[in-house]
Amino acid sequence: MIVEETLVQELKTKNTQAQAFEVLVSTYKERLYWQIRGIVLNHDDADDVLQNTFIKIYKNIDGFKGDSKLFSWMYRIATNEALSFIKQKAKLQGITDVDYQEKLVSNLQADVYFEGDEIQLKLQQAIATLPEKQKLVFNMKYFQELKYEEISEILDTSVGGLKASYHLAVKKVEQYLKKD
Repeated sequence: MIVEETLVQELKTKNTQAQAFEVLVSTYKERLYWQIRGIVLNHDDADDVLQNTFIKIYKNIDGFKGDSKLFSWMYRIATNEALSFIKQKAKLQGITDVDYQEKLVSNLQADVYFEGDEIQLKLQQAIATLPEKQKLVFNMKYFQELKYEEISEILDTSVGGLKASYHLAVKKVEQYLKKD
């Protein structure tokens, strides 16, 4: 188990920075990958966004003040990078973020890294219909099993607001799944 404060100090110190960054990447890459993958849906895109996330973390570690957990700070960067990626891709194709997300879901069946069945595909289609904040909260709570307090720190919103968003998201997903 790594001690977060020690890791942050080592990341901010030039002669320990490289080794500390390797520890950081190996410790958090899988969790951050799945956070990003839940937003961008595609494996190759998730890998690209993950790489950009770690570059941003590396470049901005000196700006980390420790007001939140390092994990929460990195999750926020990963989430913002993934959302920016979606917006950028949608803009390049001249479509809305929502239309781009729907396109991603329809491409899931062809993704060799997508291991889900029809039910998983249907669930992803349902999630794609949610507003951005509900989608984020749903993914973090349902797939990543994060606590409301952790999500609150990552998204910088109240626990009460998150519970309401999650509850609404679950209801919408259930309605979507029942409609066929």
